[in-house]
Amino acid sequence: MAKSPQIAVDTDVYLTANYGDDWQSETTSITSSIYHGLIENGRRYQTLSDREYLIPSDDQAFESYEAGHLLALISETDEENPLFRAPVGKNPKHILDIGTGKADWAIDVADMFPSATVRGVDLFPPPVTWMPPNCILEVDNVLEEWTWKDAHDLIHMRIMIGSFDAAGWDHVYRSAFENLRPGGWIEQLEGCPYILCDDDSLPADSILRSWGPTMSGCGARAGLALDTIDTMCGAMEKAGFVDFQEKPYLWPIGPWARDQKLKEAGVINYHHWLSGMEGWCMWLLTHFGAPHPWSKDEVTVYLAKVRSEIKNPRYHLYQKARRVWARKPFPGELTPDRTPIKEA
Repeated sequence: MAKSPQIAVDTDVYLTANYGDDWQSETTSITSSIYHGLIENGRRYQTLSDREYLIPSDDQAFESYEAGHLLALISETDEENPLFRAPVGKNPKHILDIGTGKADWAIDVADMFPSATVRGVDLFPPPVTWMPPNCILEVDNVLEEWTWKDAHDLIHMRIMIGSFDAAGWDHVYRSAFENLRPGGWIEQLEGCPYILCDDDSLPADSILRSWGPTMSGCGARAGLALDTIDTMCGAMEKAGFVDFQEKPYLWPIGPWARDQKLKEAGVINYHHWLSGMEGWCMWLLTHFGAPHPWSKDEVTVYLAKVRSEIKNPRYHLYQKARRVWARKPFPGELTPDRTPIKEA
């Protein structure tokens, strides 16, 4: 992706950014700016992309990313490989993690496959001080042209809801298709923003019932539809992928479930929501709230009410999630639009 600087996160930008000598490179200045980010409403946002991004890149956001990683692992504890479901075999060579966040997934996969090169890419440098030698973390914008030279065995995304508009998603899926080897896999795990309850434990007038519609309305006005859980299959198929498989999940919010696995998932998801909610909604509400953009104070009051209800142990809350994995056809095999795949 030549239009954006690729910067390894182990670069000591904090030291180099403090030097004002003539030899200081332009890249160092760019890197320093990327690390400092844009501060808005008390949260730090990325500055690499010229398009605003709704999720912050700060310590609280990284705490939420880590909880999301644990939640995904707990959901797959019955599997030999809890990190992904795509059948890439025992010796994949190149793996890409888009929206790597805190890079937990990329680091774990690099540990699992020490002979593979695992790349994690995001708009903000992950706060990582150590990583396996086969794990490469890059700051880059996947909406630009992809310039990685090696065909990938697996391209992975997780909890990317609201990251792109429809054209951006098409670009990412099309680029993923082009950058996979024939027979390579794409995999994506997404959650639904709606808080659900199947019994009468949650009152009909609960503010929690407003969360999903409120966020979805903001996303629609921002041009960032939050229904990725429902649209990713169709968008992948449009890009040419075949052999679709998927797995649905119910993620409790809180430890109310009787099943031990779901109870553990609920505890982690509870922390996921508490650490993540402000970051998920602050930008959306202060830019695209209805009937007018909200103030920071209005968002703070709203979140206090939402948190209070989420902490109520009598409410049996959950959200839906879905994992989808699909394959790039082999040469001669037809894509969904009946176009034969050419030899690489």
